[in-house]
Amino acid sequence: MHNGVMKAWLESSHLAGANATYVEELYELYLSDPDLVGEEWKRVFDDLPVQASVEAEQPHSRVRDYFRRLAQETKQYNAPVSDPDVDAKQVRVLQLINAYRFRGHQAANLDPLGLWERPVQPELDPAFHNLTPEDFEETFNVGSFAIGQETMKLKDLYNALQKTYCGSIGAEYMHMTNTEQKRWVQQRLESVVGAGSFNQEEKHTFLDELTAAEGLERYLGAKFPGAKRFSLEGGDALIPMTKELIRHAGGSGMREVVIGMAHRGRLNMLVNVLGKKPQDLFDEFAGKHDDTWGTGDVKYHQGFSADFATPGGDVHLVLAFNPSHLEIVNPVVIGSVRARQDRLDDKDGDIVLPITIHGDSAIAGQGVVQETFNMSQTRGFRVGGTVRIVVNNQVGFTTSNPRDTRSTMYCTDIAKMVQAPIFHVNADDPEAVAFVARTALDYRNTFKRDVVIELVCYRRHGHNEADEPNATQPLMYQKIKKHPTPRKLYADVLMERDEATIETATQMVNEYRDALDKGEVVVKEFRPMALHSVDWSPYIGHDWDMQWDNEFPLERLKELGDKLCTAPESHTLQSRVKKIYGDRQMMMSGEKPLDWGMAETLAYATIVDDGKRIRISGQDSGRGTFFHRHSVLHNQLDASTYTPLANVHDKQGPFQVFDSVLSEEAVLAFEYGYATAEPGGLTIWEAQFGDFANGAQVVIDQFISSGEQKWGRLCGITMLLPHGYEGQGPEHSSARLERYLQLCAEQNIQVVVPSTPAQVYHMIRRQVVRPMRRPLIVMSPKSLLRHPLCTSSLEELAEGTFQSVINEIDELDKSEVKRIVFCSGKVYFDLLDERRKRDLKDVAIIRIEQLYPFPLDDLRQVLRNEYPQVMDFIWCQEEPQNQGAWYSSQHNFRAATPEGSTLEYAGRPASASPAVGYMSVHIKQQQALIDDALTISPTA
Repeated sequence: MHNGVMKAWLESSHLAGANATYVEELYELYLSDPDLVGEEWKRVFDDLPVQASVEAEQPHSRVRDYFRRLAQETKQYNAPVSDPDVDAKQVRVLQLINAYRFRGHQAANLDPLGLWERPVQPELDPAFHNLTPEDFEETFNVGSFAIGQETMKLKDLYNALQKTYCGSIGAEYMHMTNTEQKRWVQQRLESVVGAGSFNQEEKHTFLDELTAAEGLERYLGAKFPGAKRFSLEGGDALIPMTKELIRHAGGSGMREVVIGMAHRGRLNMLVNVLGKKPQDLFDEFAGKHDDTWGTGDVKYHQGFSADFATPGGDVHLVLAFNPSHLEIVNPVVIGSVRARQDRLDDKDGDIVLPITIHGDSAIAGQGVVQETFNMSQTRGFRVGGTVRIVVNNQVGFTTSNPRDTRSTMYCTDIAKMVQAPIFHVNADDPEAVAFVARTALDYRNTFKRDVVIELVCYRRHGHNEADEPNATQPLMYQKIKKHPTPRKLYADVLMERDEATIETATQMVNEYRDALDKGEVVVKEFRPMALHSVDWSPYIGHDWDMQWDNEFPLERLKELGDKLCTAPESHTLQSRVKKIYGDRQMMMSGEKPLDWGMAETLAYATIVDDGKRIRISGQDSGRGTFFHRHSVLHNQLDASTYTPLANVHDKQGPFQVFDSVLSEEAVLAFEYGYATAEPGGLTIWEAQFGDFANGAQVVIDQFISSGEQKWGRLCGITMLLPHGYEGQGPEHSSARLERYLQLCAEQNIQVVVPSTPAQVYHMIRRQVVRPMRRPLIVMSPKSLLRHPLCTSSLEELAEGTFQSVINEIDELDKSEVKRIVFCSGKVYFDLLDERRKRDLKDVAIIRIEQLYPFPLDDLRQVLRNEYPQVMDFIWCQEEPQNQGAWYSSQHNFRAATPEGSTLEYAGRPASASPAVGYMSVHIKQQQALIDDALTISPTA
């Protein structure tokens, strides 16, 4: 500070005499939260010259000394000395405000049943801060307390703090380190003393929506007694909360809302928010169903789509299908939202909103929640924030209670890892619920970050309606039986305020029941779908063996290849990468055959050249785990990046590749969701090693393999799973091919083991060019990426097509062949190399490139036309006998071979482990299986 300013500042009495202690305490408050001390003091502390040299272990020791020194210097200026007791009280008042911001939620009235046993928080008592009853009539500066006035009597301030932080809303936000976000929440809560303002029409709307929530459950309970419906009763406020979020989203200019939730309350959401016809639901309860598509699923797993009228315009709603695996639907929803945002060029999440609804035990217990939170701000997976609602019915899944289901105070504490604000709200106070809904959405839209609402409620029945909860929760359910429903409580409140009459409440009940009797849509805001932006009609009704035009002009292919081999002159490449790109230039000029990486890159180029979108994610997808892709070039001088595939030409389709978070489950679920909302492009998830995909097994089992049969959900996701036995041990060899083959039925997925660059080129293009959309599971290679025999020509790419079966390539006399070896993948090259070394002329090798849907006709045709005399067949695989394709596919091999022929196995013996860990043992096993496959006994 300049001397003149310093003198004036000191003479202001802030540092005079005994006030040094006051300033020290103010500074302590400032260090804990700069907003506590008011703008004037905040500016003073922000400008302190010593602040930059503060030591970490003593954060304000130097500042304390500095203030003491300045306090002594004020004597020469004859600065007045104020009352130290008054100044100390002022600091205590600010500390009281701080205490409520930090701990008010622990004394809030959150539990509708009043059963929560919560320790008393002494910091919330004014006496803890040495504030006496006499002080309640004194006036103090309230610092940054956002009530709209600078000073208040302590009694008024205390009352405002109680209402703001200890009413029906408990706000946790002081864990957030971003000052702007923290101040935003403070302002929002404190400016209205923790309560929103609603007009009579809005209040009647809340009552009407509670009436609908209660009415549907009672109707179903009476009409279908004992049937599982996973009732919402006790958490009825979820319906007005969700509808308020949608209304507010529409008023904010949003046009799509995608919702993910588990089973509890789902039927209520379907009927009372999305507008599913009650009669359709009743038919499902009655066992009437349409068996023209798939196997179907239980009622409380079904999804739905509709349009919803809001004052700001119609909003398209989607409730995602989900399995019983609860939280796994959340990354699926986020992925679907990202696809919609990408299609609408909604870079900031202003148009499409995700809402995920969780259970209290599930959000605390399931690891995919942490994974999804962790993705929320990453480049490849962010969606501008998600509104996360936790329906806390205080019981958990069946009979558990919180002390058994978590180790934290709140089930929502996991959200603190991303510093999301958390609003706990009593579900019996619908106005508080609506206020929190608006506040949460505004926070999300302002800061583009996740926000959490915990709807604290109860569960009126057991886990399902046939369950008996008194057996394990006697005290809670004695209380629940006597507790009025949320609708009854709110109707009584409105009548007490003279804002509604008993006739109004009764009329709402009767009108809703009459509407259910009619069976038509009961949601006033429902509109027939007109806004959805995903058109699946071109992709429905196609079989895997349909014909398609896969040709791509050779000259255009060369043009694209040349373009992909160049980077800006200023972009300095790492030496190995530079060599790879130099080799690729030679491939395009015909000087070298194409390797795997170049063929794959050319496939992507032809797709984006046609205007289609490509999205690839995985833990090393930009570079490629095995250093083969290099789709993103890193400048060695300034670390800038250049992506050739994103710079093909101005009218190309988007090409995006993201190195994902270190997760399989949430990332694969996200990509599945993305692919279900983006049918026209190519969506790829790549495992670092295929072995690690089992971390996402729930996604594969519950969505990828069965989603079409259960829900009629087509999906063209591609999974690249590096697979191959190179002696790298049990966790770096097997993508568990057998598990995917075991899931195969009804043409649900495609399982492919390509063995040449041309095959991967055609396989990738086929996934987009052919209008059929089903998941593609690829056993992709590792050592074949640079194998000298694993090459293709440009002509094979331009003029060929994907071959489900590849016949013998050497010029053998087919009539002399005595044995045919079937195989897939890398082992083919070991077999080929060994056969050539031995100069065997009587053994042919046929590659089966697509194991499912099995190309039975193609294989039969090859055998009948070219090897009619052969009766000795071998299936050779690298995997142990109980793994790989042998057990799952041998019936297909037998169906293709002639009657009376033999089919034997050549491969590793059955093993509990996927592979051995010692290279010497690996080599010995590999040689043995090659010998078994190629050696014909003299008696044969």
